Amino acid sequence: MATIKHVDVYPLSLPREDGVARSYGTRPPWPSIYGSRRETLVVRITADDGAEGWGEALAPVAPEVPARVVAQLFAPVLVGADPLAVRPNVDGLRDLMRERGHLGGHQADALAAVDIALWDLAGKLMDQPVARLLGGAYRDVVPTYVSGLPGKNDADRVAQARDWVAQGVRQVKVGLGYGVRADIASVAALRSVHDDLRVAVDVHGVYGLADAIRLGRALVELDAWFFEMPLAFEDVAGHADLAARLDLPVATGESMRHRFEFRPFVEARAVGVLQPDIGRTGITEGLAIAQYAETHHLPVAPHHSVGLGIAVAAGLHVSAAAGNLLAFEYHPTLFGEVNRILSEPLEAAPTGMALPSGPGLGIEVDAAEVEKLMAA
Repeated sequence: MATIKHVDVYPLSLPREDGVARSYGTRPPWPSIYGSRRETLVVRITADDGAEGWGEALAPVAPEVPARVVAQLFAPVLVGADPLAVRPNVDGLRDLMRERGHLGGHQADALAAVDIALWDLAGKLMDQPVARLLGGAYRDVVPTYVSGLPGKNDADRVAQARDWVAQGVRQVKVGLGYGVRADIASVAALRSVHDDLRVAVDVHGVYGLADAIRLGRALVELDAWFFEMPLAFEDVAGHADLAARLDLPVATGESMRHRFEFRPFVEARAVGVLQPDIGRTGITEGLAIAQYAETHHLPVAPHHSVGLGIAVAAGLHVSAAAGNLLAFEYHPTLFGEVNRILSEPLEAAPTGMALPSGPGLGIEVDAAEVEKLMAA
């Protein structure tokens, strides 16, 4: 029987062509901190027969923090373990710090990277794609929506939307939060691009309930697709109040790591679309969240932002194995770096991405490139 031999940890900060140094800051009106460089955490788990599994956490800020969790807490427990016992291994790692209150945050991010690596390794050992190990794929092509539409004004966003529509895109999401009136004008401009263009709106939790209601009611009139992160992320009662007032799905979930965080939102009918990020939940918990949502007749639309190719592949496998998938997030402005650490690129597709079909995640990681970036 194969056993896990060692675990390698790679907190990466990708150098930029313009030479910008590594730093952090905010991007008003959004409150979160962002890095000047693309950052992520990559993990490699190697079995005693030489087989390797690769994982990645969504760690866009200070990836060294979850990396330390993997190296100091998880790796000693994993060495010598059965690599095919993925769920028992993941459950055991989750419980290491659970009693001490560390079920989410950096601890969960670290676990997500390890979980993805374990599934990749198990798939390679069994010569099967991860989606098949999860019970089978509902689809070979995962439907996507174009996310972002960056621009300094509505004219820029509309021009981009027109370009996407010309390429067959009918689902987009725009990041707003610049004030209720400005946001309404932006969505109205985008809805004018094409009668069948679905427009989702993400405001990153910047509004209070009164303004969220004002904006939400306008979005209903504009036939918007869904309203993402309208309020403070932990405000269950506020989301429930808002959702009850709108004939429009309220979406949330990118900040959540497990079913226990989603549960109060689901039970309060405070969410209409669940958005777990597989780089934060891992594959095991990501699929569990989708199945939990399914029991409440709710769809999932997995979040994805700055993850590299490993996180994309993991998200695609969970999306393929979820019977209640709405769509997977595709960021064209962020996709350029996705293939940075892959030997064979994933193809960008604004309307749907093919499920990688090889063993494990179906991708080949360029270990030399990972090592190079680690040293950069």
